[in-house]
Parts: sequence; C-alpha cells; structure tokens
Amino acid sequence: MPQQFVDLSHEVDHIIGEQHRGPTVSENLALACYSCNKNKGPNISSKDPGTVKTVDLFNPRTNAWSEHFRWQVALLIGTTAVGRATVELLKINAVDRVHLRRSLIEEGVFPPNGNREASPEPR
Repeated sequence: MPQQFVDLSHEVDHIIGEQHRGPTVSENLALACYSCNKNKGPNISSKDPGTVKTVDLFNPRTNAWSEHFRWQVALLIGTTAVGRATVELLKINAVDRVHLRRSLIEEGVFPPNGNREASPEPR
C-alpha cells in the first residue's frame, strides 16, 4: 500500500533478512508497509498455494512486478508461483486491505503510478 494511504510509516525491510546473512546495503533494502514487513518477517521463501512447492518470495530489486502480479480490481493476483506465495505470506488481500483499496479506487488514486489496467470485477 502506498505510504500516503496508511497510518503507520513504511519501514526499511531487509529483502534477505539479516538472519540469512543479508547485508544492510541499498541493494538488499526496500520500503515496506508495517503489515507486509510484519507478515514477511525474516522469510525469503514460502509455499506456493497453487503447487505447495517452496519458492522464493518476490524480490523488488531483481524481479519485475508485472511478471508476477496483476490487479483484479482491489485484489492483487499472483500470476506465478513467486507471486502467489508472496501474496499469501504477506496477506496482501486481507479483508481490511481490500476494503481500503476499494475506497482508494473509488477516489481514483489506486492502483498507484497510473496503473489502471485492472481486470474487470469478477462476477
């Protein structure tokens, strides 16, 4: 969630956690909202809910967002094993988060960066 739409400031996250010898350098750091950072913890992988195989989580420094995710209105859909595992572990589609995104869509400020290519609402 973009920082301007949440109450808590974003936090600096180690993409590869310090517990896994991830260095504190810009290439291994990313801003994350409190919820995503808390849910991710030190994890660098998770189970893909589609295949139940262990896969790496999305890495914003090395992976292309559009290759792993797409918006379906207010839901973030993982289109690959990496995307599905990341969405699931970070609880990106938790009810409160989806409600907030729906409100922001109604205001015309979401998805961020002018990305209005969301798929139609499922019926």
